[in-house]
Parts: sequence; structure tokens; C-alpha cells
Amino acid sequence: MAKPSNGLLLLEKKLSELLSGLNDAESDDAWQQVATTAQVLANGLRDKDDSIDNHSILGRTPLIQHLKSLFTLALHGSTIPDSAYTSPILEILRVSANLCMDHDDNRASLLNAGFLQALVSLLDAYLAGFDSSSDSHQPLPLSLSHLKVIRTAVGVLLNASVGYDPVKVKLISIDAGSTLLKLNSYIYPPGAWRFSSSPDAEEWQIRNMLSAWVWRTLMELKEVKDESLQPLSAKDLPFLTISLAAYTPPHTSTSSTSFLTHSEMFCELLQTDLDSLEESCTFIESLSLDVEEIRLSLARGFRNPKDHPAGSSLRFILDFLEKGEYPSLWANAPNDFDLPRKQKAFDMCKAALIKTVVEVAGEEGAERSLWDESEEAVGGEFVARMVGWLKGYVSDTDAGKGDFFHRADLATCASLSLGNLTRQEKNATVLLSLPHSLAPVLSSQHLLSPSTDIKVKHGVLGLLKHIAQAGPPGSDIHDILGKAGLIQRICDSDVWDERTDAMAEVLQVSAIGVVKHMCNSNVDNTISLVLSPATETSVSLSGLSLILALVKRTDTVTVKSEGTRVLVNVVKSLWSGDIIGTPVATMSSPIATGTVETVLLAGKDRKKKESMKAVLTMQCATALASLVGRSGQYPLLVNEGVVALTLLSTQKVGAPLVLRAILAPLPFENPPSSANPPSASTSVTTDGSSPTIATPSTRGRLPLPKTTLDMFIAVLKNVDNLVNFQPEVRINICSLFNQLGRNASGDELDKVKDTVRPVLERVLESLQDATGKEEMLGKAVKKVLDTWA
Repeated sequence: MAKPSNGLLLLEKKLSELLSGLNDAESDDAWQQVATTAQVLANGLRDKDDSIDNHSILGRTPLIQHLKSLFTLALHGSTIPDSAYTSPILEILRVSANLCMDHDDNRASLLNAGFLQALVSLLDAYLAGFDSSSDSHQPLPLSLSHLKVIRTAVGVLLNASVGYDPVKVKLISIDAGSTLLKLNSYIYPPGAWRFSSSPDAEEWQIRNMLSAWVWRTLMELKEVKDESLQPLSAKDLPFLTISLAAYTPPHTSTSSTSFLTHSEMFCELLQTDLDSLEESCTFIESLSLDVEEIRLSLARGFRNPKDHPAGSSLRFILDFLEKGEYPSLWANAPNDFDLPRKQKAFDMCKAALIKTVVEVAGEEGAERSLWDESEEAVGGEFVARMVGWLKGYVSDTDAGKGDFFHRADLATCASLSLGNLTRQEKNATVLLSLPHSLAPVLSSQHLLSPSTDIKVKHGVLGLLKHIAQAGPPGSDIHDILGKAGLIQRICDSDVWDERTDAMAEVLQVSAIGVVKHMCNSNVDNTISLVLSPATETSVSLSGLSLILALVKRTDTVTVKSEGTRVLVNVVKSLWSGDIIGTPVATMSSPIATGTVETVLLAGKDRKKKESMKAVLTMQCATALASLVGRSGQYPLLVNEGVVALTLLSTQKVGAPLVLRAILAPLPFENPPSSANPPSASTSVTTDGSSPTIATPSTRGRLPLPKTTLDMFIAVLKNVDNLVNFQPEVRINICSLFNQLGRNASGDELDKVKDTVRPVLERVLESLQDATGKEEMLGKAVKKVLDTWA
């Protein structure tokens, strides 16, 4: 066993003797001896001796308890030490800091002695006399001796907490994180040194180091194992956003400094300012992502800053995002300052705060604070600001001016935030109406084009998807978006191009969602998607052809299913209002002469017919059949596919295509994941008798069928299925068979009849005494058998 260091033990004994003497009678000389003895002891503990474990040896003595007693005596009943006693207190703190360095037992002893708690009280006391309403650019006025005491006290807390959870938990429980953050904001307000007319280098060196230690301690507390514990709360947000002010005009443009720009201190303080910004943004981001109350406080503080702990924090964040800029002093820094790296770090801070704004806007309950329902406000200040960012991006890009990267960040933040707030029809209507009128903006080539920043495109398509799905089928919302040329703009953006498959699947799905809703019960939008704008007759370059090509080549079931659902809505819209069974080539036309309106109607009628021809293809029939065949887990998707196939079968040209499609072998595909169920939509029946159905609860998954006809049979039987299909779905399958019987013939139809007839007969027999919907199903089955007879 290693021998103890007699020198350090003698110092510990000397401190013990001095403590006994001070308890009897104090003297200035005794306190000077305490300071001198503790200084030598602290110096001896700065480094660890591999041969002698002095830290463990001294930790087993009464030293820590004596340090606590000396600290208490030095305060003389006050909360803050008199300047005459700052020297011994400083050295006592140095001993404590070095004693617990990388030593869990000594950390535990400091904690059990109440020493760490006493240090937090000391730091709180320094805060008590500071006027928080004073100029935030003026740091807390303190002498060098007091600054050193505060810095060393923070050093003790840092050394005690590094990697040691019991200390972290205790410090969090007594709100030490809040104390440290406030203290740092008062002692080292970022950028404050720039306004000092005659800065003291030593003073700012101490403030600089203290700030670094505070942030390191806060980060240690943040890493506590119990994730439910947070070192900071909503009331601390205003002290986190102080760092943002140093980078938000007018401060950055009016600052001046007496530090020589080529001095080492100049670069250190510039770096410390940036470190404070990075740490603040990291905390704001993590708190907003992890803590619901933080998100709600930021939103509520935006509406009523005086009534909520977060105050105007969200406003400061928005100001920083919109106006924050690289400090002009960075240009004066020497070459080794690494300006590109600093600029990248600054940009990452903005990216972190964009996540915060988006998360706040997406918090359930935040809408009441961020969206003003009054008619005068038209959405409110937050909404107007986000709309302004989008419009500013488009106008600045159109004019070729402004910081493109900066504006792209704002456009991304605005679109994602508005998307989170636009989940109701009334909100979507506000965005598309005066004074916002966002439809032409969202249809701009600067927001949706092959060269658009992918983050901007992601945000805009997400917003458009929320706007489009907020309106019911046939909504004015879809008309407004359609008249703004949105569908063609999306088609021209290359979002469905094969080159984007590897990196833009989320964008592809969002774009599909936009046009899916826009084409639901809207013939004009459907025509825009189906027909190429060049010839108005070609399907080769149309949006629908791009989606179907994507559906064919993708391996992602979500893309396949949602892409095919676009086709479902296309067919439903084009066939709406037409007489079932009327051939496209002979369908009556409202052509008349003499008025502009009749000419326009005639043109629309012609385009509608061309569109119907364009989807009466083997490609479309196969896509719909595949949707049915692979969606056994989702009766809703099966039903949608059946309805669309039935509509195609009302045409003499379409019925044979459908026959071949349902008899063709299905390609092997993984069934849809239960984590991505289909979104709700309205079902349409061909007979007009079946009501809208909802997706029933599933008990499992159907075996993969070999053909779509196999799926039809399984649904009709609805026996031993792992999924329960409602009668409406089975009735719609019967309607499909009826249309095939009317409009097709030949060997393929005979094969279907021979395969399905026995199934229908058994189903009909099982429904002899049925009532309600089951009785309706029996009538539908009998109608098929009669038609085929």
C-alpha cells in the first residue's frame, strides 16, 4: 500500500487547528494563515500522483467537513462574503474543487456535508442584488476577488458533477441549473465586452472562463441518467435567448471594442460569444423537443409575454432567425480564427431554432396562442410573419437579391410551421384568402422546381398537403390551388422523377398526397393531372403518367398504394355525373353556339373525354388491380380499388382491360405495414346504394393472393379471413362482376364466371334468412348470378 503524503496531511492538520482557533477567537492573521495553508494544499491536489493516492487519503480525514465549517465561518452570517474574506474562501473552494476531481467518494462526501448546496446558495445571493431591469449589455459589477470566488464555486460544482449522478440529481432538485444560467447571463452577457470603453483584460478573462465552466456544468446536468429530470425549465428560456440578442441587429452593427483586434483576448471573447450561442440554441432545441410544457410556454408567451414564464422568448427566436447575422467583428479576426467554421456553427444554430419553432407550432394546444381566430387579425401575428417569410423568399429570389441560404431557411421554417397549424379547413381558407393569398406563392417556381433547395421543397409540399387535405372533396380550397397552376408546377418540379427516388421519397409521398386530394371530386384538377399541357391529349408526360411510373418502379408499399389512390380519385372524378355504361366515344356533349360559356363547357367536355380515354389503359387497370391484390389488410384500399375498376368496366373498352388485370399474376410484394394505415377518405359505390364505409378493426392479414380475382373470392367468402370485410365491400365486388358481364365477353369472362359462380352460390345460400345489410348483399349476389345466367 502506498504511503501517504506527509506534507499534505500536515496541511490538513494545520487547517484543523486553525478551525479550532477560529471557533475560539477570530483574527485577521488566522484567516490569512487559512488562505495560505489552503492555497498550498489546493496546489498540491491539482495533479494526481500515481504512487500516492492523496485524494483518497485526504478524503478519509475530516478535511471536507472542516472545509465546510471554514466556509461558513468566513461568511460571518452573511450570504455574500466581505471582501476581506474572499481570499480564504477562494482557497477553500480551490481545495474542494481539486479534492473531488475525478473522485466519486469525495464528491459524495461534499454532497453529504451540504457543501455543494451551500455553494448554490452563495451563487443565488450574488444574483439577489442585481437589477435585472438594467441594461443587459452591462455585466454584473463585481470586483476581481468576488469574480474569482464565483468562478471557483462554479468549478467545484462542475468537478463534483462530472459523470456522477447523485450530485447531478441533487443540483437539479435545488434548481442549480437555473441559478447557473442566470448568473452567467449577468456576469458574461454575450457581446457585452464590445461595449466596454476601457475593458480590463484580467476581468474579462475571468468572466470568459466562468462562462465556459457554467455551460460545461449545465451540459453535465443535462446528461443525467434519469431523462425525466431537466436542469432548466420554462422560466429559464428568457436567459437562454439573451445569447441571441448579441447577433441580432442593431447590436451587431453598432458595437465597438477597445480590445485590439489582433490580440489573443479578442479572439477568445469572440469564440466565447459563439460558444454561448451554440449552447443556448442546443438547450432551446432539446427542451422544445423533449418537454411539452416548454413548447406550450413558448407559444403562450408569444401571445401574452407578461403572463407566462417564457416571456417574449419565441419573438426573440423569430427575430434572430429573420435578422440574425454574422458579427461584423468576425471580419477583423486573424486568419487562424477559421471564419468558415464559425459561420457554419452559426448556421447550425439557426437550424436548431428552426426545429424549435416548427415543434412549437406542431404542439397540440399551441394553435390557440399562435393562430388568432378574430376576423380583424386574419390568423394573427405569428401567421402573418410566416406568410411574410414565404413571400419574401419568393420576391427576393425573383429579384435575384438577398441571402439565398438565409431566405431558404426562413421559407423552410415558415412552410413547416404553417403546415403544423393548418389542419382545419378554416385555417387553410385563411391562408388562401386575402390578405395572405398564398396559392400563387406556393405555386411559384422558386418554391417548386428541380433546382429548389430540398428542405424548402419538403416544407412547401408538406404545407400544401395539409392545406389540400383540410378541405372536403370538391372544396373551394382545391379550386383555388388548381387555378394557381399548382398541379403542373408539382409535375414540373421533378419530384416524381426517377433521379429523386433515392433521396426524396418523403417529398414524393407528400406531392402524391397533394394531388390526390386536389383531384377528389374535381374534374378540372383531374384533367390538369391527366393531360399533358403541351398537346392536351398526350399522357406520356402528364402528372398521372409520372405517378404511375413511380408506382411501377418503387419498392415502397406506401408510395405504391398512395400513388394508385391518386388514380382512384382520377377515375371517380372523371366518371362523376356520367351515365353508367355510356361509351366515351358517344357520350352526349353540352355543345351549343352563341355564348362564351357554352364554348368553354364544350372545351371542358372534350378534355374530360380525352382524360377518360387516357386512363382506359392496361397500365391503369393493372395498377388498380394490384392495389386490391396487395391490400388485404386494409378493406378501405380494397374497396377503393374495386370502385375504380368498376367504373372502368362501365366502358366497352375498359371491361376487357379489367378482366385481364384481375386474372394476371400479382407480383410478389410485402404487404403494407400496419404502421402506415391508409388515410381516411370517402368511398364511392357504383350502384349508389352503399354508404361510406370506414376501415374496420383488423384481426390480422390475408394470405397473399396469386391474382386479384383470388382476393375478390376471399372477400366474398369472408370466412376464415384474418380481416373482416363489411358487406359494402362485398356488394361493390358484385357490382364489378355485373359490369364485366355487361361489357365484356370471351374466354376470360367465362373463366371468371366458372371460378366465381360456385362461390356466389354458396354465399347466397348462407344469406337466405339475412336482414339489413346482409340482405342487401344477398340481393347483389343474386343480381350477378341472374346477369350471368
